[in-house]
Amino acid sequence: METKIGDFFTLTNSVESITDEDYQQVKILVNAAKAFARSTYQCVYIIDYFKKGFVYVSDNLAYLCGQPTSRIKDFGYELYIQHVPPRETAMLKEINDKGFALFNNIPYADRMDYTITYDFHIINGRKKHLVNHKLTPLVLTKDGRIWLALCTMSLSARNTPGKIIMRKENCDMYYEYCLERRNWITKQCITLSPTEKDVLRLSTQGYTMKDIADKLYKSVDTIKACKRALFAKLEVKNIAEALFFAANYKML
Repeated sequence: METKIGDFFTLTNSVESITDEDYQQVKILVNAAKAFARSTYQCVYIIDYFKKGFVYVSDNLAYLCGQPTSRIKDFGYELYIQHVPPRETAMLKEINDKGFALFNNIPYADRMDYTITYDFHIINGRKKHLVNHKLTPLVLTKDGRIWLALCTMSLSARNTPGKIIMRKENCDMYYEYCLERRNWITKQCITLSPTEKDVLRLSTQGYTMKDIADKLYKSVDTIKACKRALFAKLEVKNIAEALFFAANYKML
């Protein structure tokens, strides 16, 4: 079935009665997003669920997609239809539906603290990049629906799409969506030991295992064992994935 823009806008997040006066605050938020985009390598954009489009798109998102910034802003959700593989577009629609269904069951007071993150491919000509995408509420309506959402996109350290997680800031549990079972699973957040954090931090600075062992006054074998245990805990295959996972979920 052909994907349409309306497929991404579920009734569970139907936004109504946004006024011109309400839109006056959007200019301030766009300026803040522009400042954030200048200070990060991530692609940044803002979704408007009332007008069903984008109100801001950073230049680095345009570069990733191979399209001018103005054109991507005009595209809105057409961006996903034209630059995401069809099978993953269906995944994005499912994430959208199930994500809002879960979001609406979260207490109103907590909704601004949640972020959903997942991986999918962006196609740019013959190139295909796996990206990590985060969406977090920027402004809620009076009845708790998301009017504006801030999104960031960066290259993923993983090699497969998916890994759909909704998480509250500073909470010891999170929700992970299972595409096979089509349901959310509650999981405990992973905690790192002081040594595991030290190994990751020193790895980001380019130190070898011998260097790390010397700095931590441990044997190389101990550092190797620590890395193996760390990879198993995070369910990753290498230090690049481990660093991305830890940074992505604020473990360091």
